[in-house]
Amino acid sequence: MSPLRYRPDSIAWVQHGNRGRPMPWAVSIPQKQLILSLARGKYQGFNDSHLAEKLRDEENLPISREAVRRILRVAKLASPQKRRPRKYRSRRLPRPRFGMMALTDASCHDWLEGRGPELTLLGFQDDATHRILAAHFQLEPENTLGYLHSLRTMITTHGIPLSLYRDRHAIFQRNDSHWTLEEQLAGKQSPTQLGRALDELGIAQIPAYSPQAKGRIERVWRAFQDRLVSELRLARATTWSKPTPCSPASAPTTTNASPGPPTTPLATFAPCRFDLARCLSLRYQRVVAADHTITLGTHSFALPPLPGHRGYAGETVELSHQLDGTLRVYRGDSLLLAQSLPLEEHADRRPAPRRRNGKPICLASTTSPAAPL
Repeated sequence: MSPLRYRPDSIAWVQHGNRGRPMPWAVSIPQKQLILSLARGKYQGFNDSHLAEKLRDEENLPISREAVRRILRVAKLASPQKRRPRKYRSRRLPRPRFGMMALTDASCHDWLEGRGPELTLLGFQDDATHRILAAHFQLEPENTLGYLHSLRTMITTHGIPLSLYRDRHAIFQRNDSHWTLEEQLAGKQSPTQLGRALDELGIAQIPAYSPQAKGRIERVWRAFQDRLVSELRLARATTWSKPTPCSPASAPTTTNASPGPPTTPLATFAPCRFDLARCLSLRYQRVVAADHTITLGTHSFALPPLPGHRGYAGETVELSHQLDGTLRVYRGDSLLLAQSLPLEEHADRRPAPRRRNGKPICLASTTSPAAPL
């Protein structure tokens, strides 16, 4: 302590010499007014972190997120993010390797904020790295075809994951109590179209029993519904089919939710050694009629004769309605017929389930057409 500053008759000597002086790093009043103007106008609805990023990247205003938060709160501008008190739940540790578990879910939301139709976003996320493995918009609600399209994208891009963490939607599993005679003899219910495809690919299915159990992918949807909606608004997007720089494919750089590298850097995605087009298709069993024809919905197809003019009337064949709009008929592993039949034109339109003897009859598949990007 300098003896020159000590004054026994006053306490002003203890005050810091910089008191009342503006700090050189402080945000100036014109900058505060510009930030408030942008927050109320061009970037209306952006959260604090997102707004700070836009100010730095687009407006050349290098300002921290905390400084943005203080300026907005003083001006009575609340954050669009509403946070509730968290409840205690036991935490499931992430898988140690990339590809050991994939999380999947869908989010039906007004992504275009009234500028276009309401869309559904389907996607797959890696449990170890939080990377988005596949994602696409579609006009229809959550359905089988949408998951098959996203599953094909994930497998062709990365490979087959060891397990899939999903909810208990009827798209994935049978939730009814109806058993046919064949199912009773086999001791298990027939799977859904998507459940059958996952079983053939060797992907273990792990059902979640609450939304909190899927907390990791639910937080991704929350980030999408905040950041992706703001990016779509900034790009003035009015339709899902128009490519935009803020599409779900850019999710790893959009959500900023990556926790870092997995515990073990090795990937465990398995290579696909299956007929992926046949596996990821809508498949049905049909009995060949006496005139060697089969029917699917309102369509009838004549099968070609076998060598030696032999027939196969009364035999059971498999119909594979593939994602490219081709209907293929198989007798075992032999291809009998390939016919163009767009999925938008036909999707096994059976009537809604009815009750028989008090027991519901469940359709084993959800087959409304999808419209992936």
